[in-house]
Amino acid sequence: MKRRTGQDRAITQNWRPATQAVRGGTARSEFGETSEAIFLTSGYAYDCAEDAAARFRGDQQGMTYSRLQNPTVQMLEQRIALLEGAAACRTMASGMAAMTAALLCQLQTGDHVVAGRAAFGSCRWLVDTLLPKFGITTTVIDARDPQAFIDATRPETKVYFFETPANPTMDIVDLAAVCGIAKERGIVSVVDNAFATPVLQRPLEFGADVVAYSATKLMDGQGRVLAGAVCGTEEFVENTLLAFIRNTGPTLSPFNAWVVMKGLETLDLRARRQSDSALQVGKFLEGRVQRVLHPGLPSHPQHNLAMAQMNATGPIFAFEVDGGRTQAHGLLDALELIDISNNIGDSRSLMTHPSSTTHAGVSEEVRTDMGVTENMLRLNVGLEDPLDLIDDLDRALKAVGL
Repeated sequence: MKRRTGQDRAITQNWRPATQAVRGGTARSEFGETSEAIFLTSGYAYDCAEDAAARFRGDQQGMTYSRLQNPTVQMLEQRIALLEGAAACRTMASGMAAMTAALLCQLQTGDHVVAGRAAFGSCRWLVDTLLPKFGITTTVIDARDPQAFIDATRPETKVYFFETPANPTMDIVDLAAVCGIAKERGIVSVVDNAFATPVLQRPLEFGADVVAYSATKLMDGQGRVLAGAVCGTEEFVENTLLAFIRNTGPTLSPFNAWVVMKGLETLDLRARRQSDSALQVGKFLEGRVQRVLHPGLPSHPQHNLAMAQMNATGPIFAFEVDGGRTQAHGLLDALELIDISNNIGDSRSLMTHPSSTTHAGVSEEVRTDMGVTENMLRLNVGLEDPLDLIDDLDRALKAVGL
């Protein structure tokens, strides 16, 4: 009897997340490989001309071109959809390709977007610069306040777009409240869940319509490749998103898809271990620095909300020193173990100064409004022993007088 594989959704949807992360979506070739194959091909051959015509008409199942379908990429998409609890998923070449596609595929001139003010710098560029170029108006609000979404909504509002936890301020958005407001008004909620992944937070369970990812981060988890993903209903993914990505081509390579699949196999282990370590490091920093912004700590103003909608609070948090950019850069330069890098979600511990790196592309006025100060540093806690990280931070803090 032929063994069933991870392609049978009737079976895989009943698996628990740790099993889905290893087995979900797996399709084996006639060789019976245990590790997923990498199909490095741009196109596909057909048995006859009519088969080619039938596939392009949609009358026959099968691959046509790797800008649209690829066996390796398809396995990753099915696996992410299972983990997310989504009906469908499409992957893209980077996280920003995913964010851009998730918005532009459903917006047109005259539409309006309400967006959270605390966001990754490039996401704010989408909202502040790109969308208005196409006649799409935007209103930026403090997403921590659900009433702010109501107050900013207009008859032409089509999308609510926000991150939770937000980069780098770690603002937490009340998913159930905001997504409920959106549904009541027929507005599509698009949630950037990159800081949490479906292991730590599943926005669809709180009523979100679309969940977007930079899979470059925790999903890969080892700083190797770029990738992005958008999850939602089958109707949204196939009838709204697909035409946009088919014709604009933000295609994920099969090799990168395979690497992310390997990352997903250990995502649950890494995310939880790094969350625990980040909490330990965050506790150490409290009292040594001006402020720690870690939703897992009771000192965070939205700690209770974070605990209610997240399984753990992740490896990333921010903190502030009191000596501005000079002291922040000095602390970075004094580190011996932790790398200075703008990436996050890596198995290696990384730290950056957002004001001069990830958010340097937005104006000082916008950074101030977001709460991204010259005093702020963002830390990604990796898989190293947290005590070694604490020792490194202790040396660096002393070196800058803290």
